[in-house]
Amino acid sequence: MSQSKFPLVALAAAMAFSAHAFGQPADSSELDLSHSEMRPLVERFAADRAILLRTYNLELSSSTETRFRTFYEDWNARLAKVDFAPMSQDGKIDYILFANLLRHELRKMDLDAKRESEASAYVPFAQTIVRLDEARRKMEPVNSERSAEALTELPRQMDDARRTIDAQLSAGGSQETVRNRKVIANRAADEASALRNTLRTWFRFYDGYDPMFSWWNEEAYKKADQALQKYIGYLREKVVGLPPVSEGAPADAPAPAARAGETADIIGNPIGRDGLLNELAYEMIPYTPEDLIAIAEKEFVWCESEMKKASREMGFGDDWKRALEKVKSMHVEPGRQPQMVRDLEREAEKFMDDHDLITIPPLARETWRMEMMSPQNQLVNPFFTGGEVMTVSYPTNTMTYEQKMMSMRGNNIPMSRATVFHELIPGHHLQGFMASRFRRYRYAFGGTPFITEGWALYWELLLWDLKFQKTPEDRVGALEWRMHRCARIIFSLSFHLGKMTPDECIRLLVDRVGFEPENAAGEVRRSFAGDYSPLYQAAYLLGGIELYSLHKELVDSGKMTNREFHDAVLKENRIPVEMIKASLTRQPLSRDYTTNWKFYDAAK
Repeated sequence: MSQSKFPLVALAAAMAFSAHAFGQPADSSELDLSHSEMRPLVERFAADRAILLRTYNLELSSSTETRFRTFYEDWNARLAKVDFAPMSQDGKIDYILFANLLRHELRKMDLDAKRESEASAYVPFAQTIVRLDEARRKMEPVNSERSAEALTELPRQMDDARRTIDAQLSAGGSQETVRNRKVIANRAADEASALRNTLRTWFRFYDGYDPMFSWWNEEAYKKADQALQKYIGYLREKVVGLPPVSEGAPADAPAPAARAGETADIIGNPIGRDGLLNELAYEMIPYTPEDLIAIAEKEFVWCESEMKKASREMGFGDDWKRALEKVKSMHVEPGRQPQMVRDLEREAEKFMDDHDLITIPPLARETWRMEMMSPQNQLVNPFFTGGEVMTVSYPTNTMTYEQKMMSMRGNNIPMSRATVFHELIPGHHLQGFMASRFRRYRYAFGGTPFITEGWALYWELLLWDLKFQKTPEDRVGALEWRMHRCARIIFSLSFHLGKMTPDECIRLLVDRVGFEPENAAGEVRRSFAGDYSPLYQAAYLLGGIELYSLHKELVDSGKMTNREFHDAVLKENRIPVEMIKASLTRQPLSRDYTTNWKFYDAAK
């Protein structure tokens, strides 16, 4: 056995020798000793795609679309030549994930092109700017006179577009028509803002370095940039209904920041049923959006039943919302939230150890940290967020009385006790710690939220079964979060199907889940801000149910211990749970594998 042929085995041996020499225990379980025949291809694909993304980053460019379509089709052809049958289970799983990714990206390009065409009438000047910058990127000699002519034409194109849109606004239309117009105009405003930034980059590349360019283009560029700024403001204010952007904003200025008590900024970008089906296929979820909404409604009924049980124990009968009001009043005084989070995390770690549920590396215990969330960010993230850094939401002195009370009530002790472990250990922090150390190359597959969020949510389900919640107040806090995750499935999928507006999503959280109005608005704002994939909010509970179902199959049956199961899941990295199941059960796999695991039925 040569060191060059088996580098990981040799490294493990070297570490064992080093550990023995320094009096430390040798443990090869701390090393990634997995072997996948696909790993070199996956790593090469990831490196090539990364450099292409940095090079072809011009929005609305047909050259960008053509290059990436060619890239994905070439890799499809390359995959077809791989001999699937003799590969290891890791290799087969990676092959299936790779093919799944390529199918998704090609299909998404088709769907994105359709959506871009909807907004094209609002940005008829886009290709003028794209052509200017594409010529720069290709390092073609600039024709200063012609570029000045193109710049001069830009304000005229915007005026023409404005007249067309004004006519549409005057004609009115149904509520659905008006809503769709706002969505498209908001998308177009973002595209125009990106184009304004592109134009600025293009101009600065030549300005001052090419005297004739500056002589021809300086004034024309200033007028075009001013026209773009006004046009973006027109779209956002008159068509979308957003508050005005500050005068003299930079070329890459974002949309106006969220304001307390307002929801007009929550627009979103619904992708439609076809878009959802494409995303579900990519995430290996063999259910339709309608199926998943029905599942969420069933889970909601269970939550309400359990809420009533806890409410009766608290002396409020079946009126669980009164019980929830009592729980919301159970918050610590200002300044004490960090200590509460620290104590809750220590309690969770002790519970893991006492019940032998999972391996927690000492370095993971040592390295999580805490920060406080700004008042502005709390308008988008009303609750704390976690990972290696726990960001704590709680009132500041600059908030109004109402805002302070909503923040304290929404981050009360029982609800925090149900989620601190979700964010830290054994949740996101431990998950991220392990993902950076085992099968890291699988980052190329995208890091599905059905395991990223599903893993943390799964612990809420499992710890409920293990009676981590000792009091009825604790159970109300835990159930409030589970109802919240049911509502996330309902409102996020319904929004993308065009069946709910953002305001209706907020009302759902307030009326059915009992959220504070500002916290509900922040949750919906966060969901549709564009920072998350369309299925992200649905992935919490659904991914948790997937893992819960797999736990039943492997742990409840006695095939694995809790610790063995949880350690093994983490070492698979962030891939669809169906493929984690295939790995842990050694499921036979074929080259043309398609998703088929009905996990919800299996979880019952």
